[in-house]
Amino acid sequence: MAGAPLLILFNKPYGVLCQFSGGGERPTLADYIELPEVYPAGRLDADSEGLLALTSDGRLQARIAHPSNKLAKRYWVQVEGEPAAPALQQLGAGVMLDGQLTLPARVRRMDEPAGLWPRVPPIRVRRAIPTAWLEVELREGRNRQVRRMTAAVGHPTLRLIRAAIGPWCIDGLAPGAWRYENPDAVLSAGRPGRR
Repeated sequence: MAGAPLLILFNKPYGVLCQFSGGGERPTLADYIELPEVYPAGRLDADSEGLLALTSDGRLQARIAHPSNKLAKRYWVQVEGEPAAPALQQLGAGVMLDGQLTLPARVRRMDEPAGLWPRVPPIRVRRAIPTAWLEVELREGRNRQVRRMTAAVGHPTLRLIRAAIGPWCIDGLAPGAWRYENPDAVLSAGRPGRR
């Protein structure tokens, strides 16, 4: 299919930089993906894990990554402590970051994701402080937004995994693995799809 946009989904491991070069001693995308002319559509911090979309098409890259398109991104978030209803409501309604309220988000408590791989290195565990898992769905992408939001309501993020971007999810992708995906679900839609 010459000329068709290329889209791949990658399960970015913890510690991998979201770039193809300049990592120094740290691993980059080039250590996992050997395809020419694909670029990340959005970013994940080195200390975040999970789904990253890469494409060869600038229009598709903008459709996935640009906040004006409001493509939903879903995260599994392990937090310190056990958030009560008021903290969850505040996360959902919006949190002040840098003098601006975040957009409303979908937030719910969840069990630890089934089949979750161990993080290397493991998170810091303190016996006296419990942890909880949240599912957070955003339609914007400020710098380190999920981490800053949970910290603002008194529950710092310990582990952050992006589970889905629009219609695509991480199901079946081991850390460091990638697969080809059909970009039509986003390119042909007037509005991004949701899982």
